[in-house]
Amino acid sequence: MAGMDFSGKHVVVTGGATGVGAGLLEVLAELGAPRVTVLDIREPTGPHETFIETNLANRDAIDDAVARIEGPVFALFNNAGVADTSQREIVMAVNLLAPIYLTDALLPKIEQGGAVATTASIAGMAWAQRLPLHLELLAQEGWDAKAKWLDGRDLGTTPYSFTKETMQVWTMRDAARLRGLGVRINSACPSPIDTPLVKDFFETMGDDAMNFSIEAAGRMVTGREVASLLAYLASPAASFVSGQNIDIDNGLRASMVTGMLSFKVAKA
Repeated sequence: MAGMDFSGKHVVVTGGATGVGAGLLEVLAELGAPRVTVLDIREPTGPHETFIETNLANRDAIDDAVARIEGPVFALFNNAGVADTSQREIVMAVNLLAPIYLTDALLPKIEQGGAVATTASIAGMAWAQRLPLHLELLAQEGWDAKAKWLDGRDLGTTPYSFTKETMQVWTMRDAARLRGLGVRINSACPSPIDTPLVKDFFETMGDDAMNFSIEAAGRMVTGREVASLLAYLASPAASFVSGQNIDIDNGLRASMVTGMLSFKVAKA
């Protein structure tokens, strides 16, 4: 498909060593991306041009990475993430503070017609229940102000789910601002992914919730399937798509929203 051609494009990927990120490097290579810069704590084995060792829980490390990234950048993939097996502060930093901060810091280098694509999750499907909280958080200016707002606050859900809710609200909220800069923003919201990280989600979310999601969807989604959606969302093929959170769950959330599937019934 010509619209998904990344030939001549420079893209930045966070979290490229495993899972969705590893799949994304393969997909981008197949789509012709000649310049792929990866930000991660360890270098990936997949195809890439530049690796910048980056602790995404550290704002200064992100600043250093951005300074080393040569523009123009066509697409930023905010893919790195951690589960609730990590400390709350780390979950908030990597899953929430980092993608917002990195996007803002890199924006001057993102070309018109470029895009931001974020790996969110159907774990964030209940964002509307906490919309005022998310909007209040997003109104805080800068990393430190957001971190202070989050510190010790009752979020009403798990840290991981809250971050994924925020990513969906942020994607919708920032679409208008980025539209003025000629940049699109979208997210992919997968059900449980068949990656090494899935064991952490069984540990933190419990067997019942995870098995329900996997069985109801029919199977786990693969990292490459999520990567393919992310690539589409960032590509010229999606040139008029922005502010969207696209589920990739084989209709799982749609079935729950319409009452065709119930967690309580599924457990019985």
